[in-house]
Amino acid sequence: MTMDRRSFLHGAAALGSASLLDGRACAASGAVFEPTWASLVGGYMAPDWFRDAKFGIWAHWSAQCVPEAGDWYAREMYLQGARAYAHHLKHYGHPSEVGFMEMYPRWTAARWEPARLLDLYQRAGARYFMALANHHDNFDSYASSHHAWNSTRIGPRRDIIGEWSRHARARGLRFAVSNHSGHAWHWLQPAYGYDPEGPLAGRRYDAARLTMAQGKGRWWQGLDPQQLYTGPTMVMPDGFRSIAAANAWHEKNDRLWTETPPATNPNFVRGWSLRCRELIDAYRPDMIYFDNFSLPLGQAGLDMTAHFYNQSMRWHGGRNEAVVTAKGTPADRRGGIVDDVERGVHDDIQPYPFQTDTCLGNWHYDRDLYESDGYKTPAKVIHTLCDVVSKNGNLMLSVPMRGDGTIDEKEEAIVEAIAAWMGRYGSAIYGTRPWHLSSEGPTRAAGGDFNEGGKDSPYTARDIRYVRRGNAVHAFALGWPDDGVVRLPALAKQGSVRRITVPGDPAPLSFRPTADAIAVDVPATLRNPIGIGLIVEGDGLTRV
Repeated sequence: MTMDRRSFLHGAAALGSASLLDGRACAASGAVFEPTWASLVGGYMAPDWFRDAKFGIWAHWSAQCVPEAGDWYAREMYLQGARAYAHHLKHYGHPSEVGFMEMYPRWTAARWEPARLLDLYQRAGARYFMALANHHDNFDSYASSHHAWNSTRIGPRRDIIGEWSRHARARGLRFAVSNHSGHAWHWLQPAYGYDPEGPLAGRRYDAARLTMAQGKGRWWQGLDPQQLYTGPTMVMPDGFRSIAAANAWHEKNDRLWTETPPATNPNFVRGWSLRCRELIDAYRPDMIYFDNFSLPLGQAGLDMTAHFYNQSMRWHGGRNEAVVTAKGTPADRRGGIVDDVERGVHDDIQPYPFQTDTCLGNWHYDRDLYESDGYKTPAKVIHTLCDVVSKNGNLMLSVPMRGDGTIDEKEEAIVEAIAAWMGRYGSAIYGTRPWHLSSEGPTRAAGGDFNEGGKDSPYTARDIRYVRRGNAVHAFALGWPDDGVVRLPALAKQGSVRRITVPGDPAPLSFRPTADAIAVDVPATLRNPIGIGLIVEGDGLTRV
């Protein structure tokens, strides 16, 4: 797009909740993508860098990590009966007096060392890195000129996205940002509520009473709390008389609210669009993760996706290197963006590249998981990676950060274990494409979101995942065989196997055909609790 800032602002004001990027303006500028699903689906193809990278690591880090009490803290601290509400009452005070905005000055990032963390993540095999640009709490972690509630003015007083970006790119990593703030207008509404029972029943929480004028002489002088909390935009059911009722109400309406702009607050959509456009133009990410179904806020999400694709082509000499992800994308739209599966996988090979996103623990740091050894094991992470890659996907792994900018020693040990395995076998994962068969073995993963199971892997050495590169098939056994023999049934039925090696070692392994498999003797010196990757070469192995 060639629209300058003044033209864009004028257009936004004139069009209201309609498209902020008019198709005729797109055509006049020579842009390839227009803000329609037909244009995106008809012209997009996921770039090779993304398809080759396979593994990314995510810093899902915001002021919600400060209490160390898990995800969605900024919402659930306003729901009487929730764990976050009890934690807030005990440690900070009642939400009518101490609201979530009081967490921002406590988010100091005092021990944040982005270079050290990115060295660790690169050693663990990540080929791209994603940083949280804003969450549902409506706070920008970058130098936002359209939203005063940002990390350069409050809390860390640093350009978090700018620093992550600089260090990631210095290491040759592709850089991604996650944008969750399209939810803020409905997600933050409990901050306008009240306790339904108890000694302070009926007393409104902080969002319902704070004004800019009340900030005089305080840390938030000159800031409008209503801009942060988005203003009351809907009538809530009777103060949410239980957390279960509140969450059921939210879950029932979440998809509708995600895709439909708030009718009573068109300024929210315009502001979101300006902030997102600036995030794209100022930081030039390679990827934007929208934490939304399909795309956020209806036409506004289409506008930003088209703008990002067109800008990427401008930055890369006519090549679109951009990736946009969203969750629950309908099948007929998956050609226009990359579908994302949260804490789950697809059940078989997908026609379009996709991404699975998951986390070692909770999205925002949770001390209870640390103290209870509740993190995913290294085997769980690697087995998920192999399963996802075999089906034409990538894995994005979040490593929860504490409010001060560190990860704990248990997380560090898990990431180091991932690094050790990836250092040996990762080369057999990168740059691959699906084979005609993704998997075999006794354990099958059901498709869909939120089906990943517990922290431990259910797979065994009999569970095999396949990919291809060139004329070779790469096979991953998701466990170590007790008898030292990996069995590859599918390869007994296709082509002729001539040679099997371990990545990085040219010495061939001994193997033999049996009645129902190719049996491979794997060296005891390589034994580990995760499994092994094998490179299988021969004639006709990749022929469909």
